Amino acid sequence: MHPEAGTISWLSKVQEETIDPERSIIDPHHHLWRRRGRDYLLEDLWQDTTSGHTITQTVFVECGAEYLQEGPAHEQSLGETTFVAEEAERSRSNNERATISGIVGHVDLRLGRRLERLLQKHQEAGRGLFRGIRHAGAHALYPETLTIAGRAPKDLYEDSDYRAGVRMLGDLGLTFDTWHYHYQNRAFIDLALECPETVMVLDHFGTPLGVGPFAGQREPIFSEWQRDMETLAENCPNVVAKLGGLAMPDNGFGWCERDYPASSDELVEAQARYYHHMIDCFGPERCMLESNFPVDKFSIGYHTLYNAFKKMVGGYSNKAQDQMFSQTAATVYNLVS
Repeated sequence: MHPEAGTISWLSKVQEETIDPERSIIDPHHHLWRRRGRDYLLEDLWQDTTSGHTITQTVFVECGAEYLQEGPAHEQSLGETTFVAEEAERSRSNNERATISGIVGHVDLRLGRRLERLLQKHQEAGRGLFRGIRHAGAHALYPETLTIAGRAPKDLYEDSDYRAGVRMLGDLGLTFDTWHYHYQNRAFIDLALECPETVMVLDHFGTPLGVGPFAGQREPIFSEWQRDMETLAENCPNVVAKLGGLAMPDNGFGWCERDYPASSDELVEAQARYYHHMIDCFGPERCMLESNFPVDKFSIGYHTLYNAFKKMVGGYSNKAQDQMFSQTAATVYNLVS
């Protein structure tokens, strides 16, 4: 990775005029954290969301931030929910900037009888903003080749306690987010079929990898991925898709290694076929455009990314664009404007 990738000076090397600046947007997937001099807090989020596009609301998704340092291990993620709820409260202090309107936290869904009470604690800590859980199934076959290596057990999606936890989320009216790698899409389809009453959100396209042993295999991986997404969309109406997170370093497009980030045209040229295939399969009412910031910041700027989104979906009707930029997210996460 380029040593300056993701920095303000590196991102500033690509400047673009804002496309369709008045369109209202909900960003349904971002993180907040304090990490090794790469903090991403409310002020950093606002710097991105005020860069030209009209971002009105956002949804925070778990990332292991600000966990409690004491107490039962299975309850330590309550620290993250509490931290984000406080940042969300601060975000409401300025009605001209994006408001954090939803929180997707983390618990171990295999907790059995302890799970329901823990979810209640997250709801209490979330101050009315807690919407669901992400307990990701990503299992890295070659972790040494990845920038972000998923640490889930190999067969997590098949675990009976895990599946019971996913079903409990549906029973409680909570959503289930996950991310995994392209070779796990079939296992995810089986999970979705087993939990039909739970609203399930697939993050990051199912992460088609392009590094390590998967470098140079983009076309066969794409063909397999196409078939998997068709099967998922057709057979699992409880699944909705987040379109984004495809500029992570592990996707292998190489922008994080350059002296300058990707332009919107470069992202469109490299990735539009993924977006159009998902929209064709799921329909706009089951798709939402996500930033996945600050992770994708190592490849492209926030402003540039949303320009790319607008270029890719500009040929769809205004109604369809509104669905993908805001309404699907508002419905799935029950957001109040």
